[in-house]
Amino acid sequence: MAEGSRRAFTPLEERIDAWAHDRLERLSSGGRMRTALLEFVVFVLKQAWACVFGAAMLALLVAARLWYPDDAALARSDALVLAAIGIQALMLAFRLESGRELWVILLFHVVGTVMEIFKTAVGSWQYGGEGLLWIGGVPLYTGFMYAAVGSYMVRVFRLFDLRFDRYPPRWATAILATAIYVNFFAHHYLPDARWVLLALVVLLYLRCTMHFRNHRARGWRRMPILAAFAGVAFFIWVAENIGTAAGAWIYPSQTDGWELVSAAKLVSWFLLMIISVVLVTFVYRPRGRDGAAR
Repeated sequence: MAEGSRRAFTPLEERIDAWAHDRLERLSSGGRMRTALLEFVVFVLKQAWACVFGAAMLALLVAARLWYPDDAALARSDALVLAAIGIQALMLAFRLESGRELWVILLFHVVGTVMEIFKTAVGSWQYGGEGLLWIGGVPLYTGFMYAAVGSYMVRVFRLFDLRFDRYPPRWATAILATAIYVNFFAHHYLPDARWVLLALVVLLYLRCTMHFRNHRARGWRRMPILAAFAGVAFFIWVAENIGTAAGAWIYPSQTDGWELVSAAKLVSWFLLMIISVVLVTFVYRPRGRDGAAR
């Protein structure tokens, strides 16, 4: 099982992992093709489970857009805040997240909300509607959207028992993540350094390989960590398109009607991934295949 309590499954995840192991063992005699297909299905299901908080937030945004009455006494944005708090409370009550992980998720709230307040003030995007639970033109449910990314990151570490070869020094990743975060603000006044930062990310993580497994008793799979970053950034971009289509926020280009979010935003989400990963590595320290901290 896990090498220690820092990566122990929650009770529900224990049952999911046991179910996956049981299915894999029963069908392992069905041929290599069938076994590979089953492992892929388990991988997808575990990824979906890691996204449960983000999926719940997207469902809330879409449901509020489609069915929440415009003349309700409680503003739509305030209802979304209360619903998001309810989801977070349920995840803690049912032990789907640990208290240690909650601190990282709360830090995502703070990091995201501060950036939201600044970005809306300079006109990068805007929120419609009104309500009481706002700060500086930003509804407080936005912090939960960033927290959804943090929730995914900490859960995927546990579910797939992530290990790494040649992971870069954490001090170097922390400096780079800080520079990325600063650039999100500074590029409004100074030359935009995102392409330089992107190049530094590639140089820093180029040799790093991520290892994962669908069950602790199964074999390891591996992939370049940069490919994992790119994949997560793409799915966040997809979620962003759903969010803007639901009217949760809009970009200046969408003022006259919704249109697909520019693919250039993928770079921004890729860089945001680095901030996310660095925050999570201070909860789950990167480990090698032998279990030793890197």
